[in-house]
Amino acid sequence: MNATVNRLGREKSPYLLQHAHNPVDWFPWGEEAFRRAKEEDKPIFLSIGYATCHWCHVMERESFEDPEVGRVMNQTFVCIKVDREERPDVDKVYMTACTLMTGRGGWPLNVLLTPDKAPFFAGTYIPRTSRFGYPGLLDLATQVQTLWREQRGDILASARNVLASLRLASQEGAPAPGNAATAIDAETFKAAYRAFADSFDEEYSGFGQAPKFPSLHNLLFLLGVYEQFAYPRALEMVEKTLAALRNGGIFDQLGFGLHRYATDRAWLVPHFEKMLYDQAMLLMTCAAAYRVNGKESIRQTAEDLVVYLLRDMQSPDGAFYTAEDADSEGVEGKFYVFTTDEILALLGEQDGALALAWFNCELGGNFEDEATKEKTGANILHVRGERPTFAQKQDLALEELDARLEAIRLKLLAARSLRVPPLKDDKTLADWNGLMIAALALAAASFQRPEWTAAAARAARFALARLRAPDGALVHRFRDGEAGLPAHLDDYAFLAWGLIELAEAAHEAAEAAEWRVAAVELVETLFARFWDQRNAGFYFTAEDQTELPVRPKELYDNAIPSGNAVALMVLARLGVSGARPDYLERTRAMRRAFAPAVAKAPAAYAFLLYAAMQMDAAP
Repeated sequence: MNATVNRLGREKSPYLLQHAHNPVDWFPWGEEAFRRAKEEDKPIFLSIGYATCHWCHVMERESFEDPEVGRVMNQTFVCIKVDREERPDVDKVYMTACTLMTGRGGWPLNVLLTPDKAPFFAGTYIPRTSRFGYPGLLDLATQVQTLWREQRGDILASARNVLASLRLASQEGAPAPGNAATAIDAETFKAAYRAFADSFDEEYSGFGQAPKFPSLHNLLFLLGVYEQFAYPRALEMVEKTLAALRNGGIFDQLGFGLHRYATDRAWLVPHFEKMLYDQAMLLMTCAAAYRVNGKESIRQTAEDLVVYLLRDMQSPDGAFYTAEDADSEGVEGKFYVFTTDEILALLGEQDGALALAWFNCELGGNFEDEATKEKTGANILHVRGERPTFAQKQDLALEELDARLEAIRLKLLAARSLRVPPLKDDKTLADWNGLMIAALALAAASFQRPEWTAAAARAARFALARLRAPDGALVHRFRDGEAGLPAHLDDYAFLAWGLIELAEAAHEAAEAAEWRVAAVELVETLFARFWDQRNAGFYFTAEDQTELPVRPKELYDNAIPSGNAVALMVLARLGVSGARPDYLERTRAMRRAFAPAVAKAPAAYAFLLYAAMQMDAAP
């Protein structure tokens, strides 16, 4: 590793600090970088990722740590590194640009900009050298040098066109032509339900083909459909998907917690990073499902998940960390997988054979090397079938099976704990903590676990005390004793949601009132700084955040529910409860404004529809 430290050495982000020793002369996002680009008449190389991103690590090892790549990039560009979790506003704008230009997105996200921040090239992972018809980083830099010098006008024209498209994309939720849909109603809910039913994977559950993301807000919507319309298939899709997630390789069978997504259709092979938001969404989905069906397996999943969260993801101050990495010792999944020989050596012949059968381990392994696609000999632990059936095959009483499997799990977990662990991204984010607070409070009510309410309250008190600027406004990130970075729509909306769920779970009227007052304060700031006065709804950034070329406004869900969808639910909950009945007119304005966009692809707005269904079902 390069012994020198670039400008990123002064940052708080674990992701930026990972790149502090690169030979690339990285700048953090800020005016210094843009001023330098103008002074030196260079395009900008903007690279966006996050600390627990596997392919970000691959690109760093292959390219950004290479002295030749560093020399060429420093000669050609002003280079900017951004942690997407610290600056989701920057990520949203340039991910949208990447999608518009290439039809796809992902991380690492690499975008070339003019010194005025207008994008003219975008891609995700870029290899060091060209292959398979795709330009490598070294060739790309050489080509851009020539084009910047000889065809500047064409680049600037392309950038202007992309900016125009970005501005159009940022107007989602604007009034549509007269014949467009004007209501989000029962027919909209049914249209989204049909889309999910049509894309449901009957064999493996979930939606679509590989790769498969948990997308748990879709399951929450389907639970709402079941409760409102009594469609048995809606509940069936939820139950099958929750069972597949819990039993698949996408769930850590030993230490618990949900990995980010599965690379295959059968939920076996995950990208192994664990994101806080996925844990929150799974927990609240289990809570909602349990209220409907009362299944013991769902309660067990929730309890296992909270064990992981409180053991590994909660700071001593009560706040929740952001994520855990996919890699350890530079290898994705190495921390989590076992060979059959390892299991037999750890457990002995009898328990070893039981573990191999229960966790579906293969002699040659079921985990392939990502480069060679050959079996590594290692196994991703996963479960197939039900415990009673397995107990019968093993000629064991169910109680004896459960006791032996738990002893096996603890022995394997203890052995695994001696390995080099993945990096933990220990920053605290206001929005993701809001999700977790909401999830814990909801789960505490569903499963009658008051200690979970207490854990949620600790996180909420931390957020309200430490994730604040001197003027009382929220900030986005806390790490290493320092709070900072501008808060966004999601920070206010998600934290307000968590406070509302805490108010509902509180046993004392005074405590409930305290949480509701705090939620209303956040909402009032949302109205003052984020509300779209012309079209209704909320921008992602505050009105005084002017450093981006466009002001993003999103309605559709991504890995987590959209901020506008959560804000709609928050306003409706505060309005219906009587805390702020004046908010109900704003919810009606949002629904009218959003209806044309939602009508085009209802399933893309699952949480918005879930919030609308809750509104309609309220007394």
